[in-house]
Amino acid sequence: MSQINSGKVLRPQRKVQIGKVVSDRMDKTRIIVSAWSATHSKYHKVVKRFSRFHAHDEQNASHTGDVVEIMETRPLSKLKRWRIIKVVEKAQ
Repeated sequence: MSQINSGKVLRPQRKVQIGKVVSDRMDKTRIIVSAWSATHSKYHKVVKRFSRFHAHDEQNASHTGDVVEIMETRPLSKLKRWRIIKVVEKAQ
């Protein structure tokens, strides 16, 4: 789990995802959708799947349509376990 390096205990790497903001209606909270692919067990076709994350946005910097990078963090509320690191691409 944690590593010891020159007397210091290092935290394990946190998960990072890139996704698109689909809702910015809440204050300091954004809903991010991240797409991933999986192979169907019976038909062996590649199927597109989606994961929704509730992420914390302290400055309310991101808006609907923006592509953002999010990082896993401690639980901030019932659903929020991610925070927005940066806005990768602004919406057109």
